[in-house]
Formats: sequence, C-alpha cells, structure tokens
Amino acid sequence: MEKRKLGNTDLSIAPLVFGGNVFGWTIDKKQSFKLLDQFVDGGFNTIDTADVYSRWVEGNQGGESETIIGEWMKARGNRDDITLITKVGSDVGQGHKDLTEGHILKAVDKSLQRLQTDHVDLYLTHWDDDKTPVEETLGAYQKLIEAGKVRWIGASNLSYDRLKASLDASKNEGLPRYEVFQPEYNLYARQGFEEGVGPLCKEHGLGVTSYYSLARGFLTGKYRSKKDFGKSVRGNQAVKYLDERGQRILEALDELSEKHNVSLAAIALAWLIAQPLVTAPIASATKADHVRAFSEAVNVNLSKDDLEQLNQASSY
Repeated sequence: MEKRKLGNTDLSIAPLVFGGNVFGWTIDKKQSFKLLDQFVDGGFNTIDTADVYSRWVEGNQGGESETIIGEWMKARGNRDDITLITKVGSDVGQGHKDLTEGHILKAVDKSLQRLQTDHVDLYLTHWDDDKTPVEETLGAYQKLIEAGKVRWIGASNLSYDRLKASLDASKNEGLPRYEVFQPEYNLYARQGFEEGVGPLCKEHGLGVTSYYSLARGFLTGKYRSKKDFGKSVRGNQAVKYLDERGQRILEALDELSEKHNVSLAAIALAWLIAQPLVTAPIASATKADHVRAFSEAVNVNLSKDDLEQLNQASSY
C-alpha cells in the first residue's frame, strides 16, 4: 500500500488512520483485537488514540483505549510495525484542560504504561489550554523528545492564532515544532479548516490527519432522518447534518457509491485522501464492514469529475 510522509517527520503512514476512541466504549477488548487485526492485515499501520478515551463512559476513568491498544500490540508483538499516536491536554480528572509542564510529564508516563511501550511516535496537544504559555508546553515536549519518550509532536483543535504562536515560538526559541495538525474536516465540515488553519498548515508543511472524517457516521448514509438516530449511541449527534446541504452531499455519495460499487463511507474517505493538504483521514470502526470500507477508500479511483461533483455538492 502507498505510504505517505507525515509532514516533516520521518514517519511514513498508510493514507488512513484507525481512530481508537471506540475501544473500551462501543466495542470491547475482544472485538477491538479482531478489528485491529483486520486493519493491519489490510496493509494499514497507524492508530490514533488519547489519554482521555473513553472517560465519558459510565464506569470508565480514561485510558481504556490506550490499555486495549497496548495489550493488543503486546499480544501480537508488532509495536515496531505500528505508528502510534496519542494525545494529552484533556481533562482526565484534574477538572480542566491542562498543557502545563507538570501535567504533560506525568501524563506521558501513564500513557506509555498503558500502551506498554517506551515511546510514542506522535504526541499531540489534544485541546488548547490558553492559561499556559505555548513556550511552557513546547518546553515540556522538548524534555520528552530528549528522553526518547516521544519522537514527534503535533496539535489538534488549536485556533489559527494559537497554532501560529506555537510555530513562531518553536522558530524563535529553538523549541520542538508541531509537525502535524489534526482538525475536524470532512465533506460537510469544510469551511472551518479550509478558511482557518488549513492555509497555515500548507505554509509550514504540516501533515494533516482529519478527525470526524465521516461526520460522526452521517457520511456513511446511516442517518437520513431523525428516525435513524436510534441506530447507534451517537445517533442524535447527526441532527446538525440533516439540512439541505447534507442531503445534497448524501445524493452525490449515493451516485458515486453506485458508480464505483463501493460504500458511501469509502467515497467520503477517498475524497479526503485526495485533498492536497490531507495526509490521512482518521476513521473509527466497530464492525468488519467498516474496516473493509477503509480498503475500498484507498483503492477506489475517483476521477476529476467525481471529485468536482463532491466539491459542488458540499460547497458552502
């Protein structure tokens, strides 16, 4: 499978990343292992998680996803074959978002313990903590890189101004630089990235791994009316997509799905893979069919006309 260089790092990844938020939430350990096996058997190599996954579930504390991934890698003996991404900065019990040096240095050790590894390939700022200077956060990452606990750093959910301030601090203070950015980006949610941090990512050569790549399942065609919300625990989150523009997007996906004989999800992911700024979209899976859609996405050949049809249907 084609591998793509992730920004200015030395990481080469397949053009689709498994989103680990579902592990320990909507699928258990046994099913997680089964889908991860299917994923790597398909030629993929990158898994994205976070220390906070899945703290929001009753009875969970956070770290459940990392624990399952760690147990899977140990059972399979494949850590060296996996590009591992995790994140820090969410509220994992301290009551607020936290990018202080003290929190980062403690959090990474807990993540490494759960993941059963001595290093993370890519460590991301998950959410902004505007009370902490960007220099302090980057300085903490410098210590982790020097200690060999983290290879590269990136960020998610930063505003244009805070990402620029971070990049400027890296240049001016000789601190490690965010080399990857993780935005919400998909056929429905385009404007925020394309008119926001997207140009900054392009200017600085940042790799991009998009989340909510399937718009919380909407772009799979699963939710076509409010009657469909009961199909999953996240169903009611799709309500914001049920407008005229959302319907236009689904119609285009339906047509191209039939034309190429692949799932709607595959078309939506293939559109992201074809975007010049995107290195690899992130997508979650809870069933074997979902992972098959990943393989369809990297193998389907969307023409210029196909891409233009999707661009027009999703125009804002």
